[in-house]
Amino acid sequence: MKDFIYYSELYDIYSFLLTDKQREIFSLYFDENLSLSEIAEYKNVSKSYVGKIIKNAKAKLDYYERNIKHLELLDKLQKYENPK
Repeated sequence: MKDFIYYSELYDIYSFLLTDKQREIFSLYFDENLSLSEIAEYKNVSKSYVGKIIKNAKAKLDYYERNIKHLELLDKLQKYENPK
């Protein structure tokens, strides 16, 4: 679940840097909560193709966060604004 939230947050920040196809399939998987099989059937492609698109999109999102660190900065700001 933590992984799911993490990638949803990264997607909200960096989605404009993904391809149209990556955005569409990633959104179906993470936002609409469809399975790989359901997406494959809906898009008329193989399940492995859908998995590959999601894997590549996650790798891109990880790359952008490693280099830009926008989510990390947001987390630090939130901790600063709401100290425990």
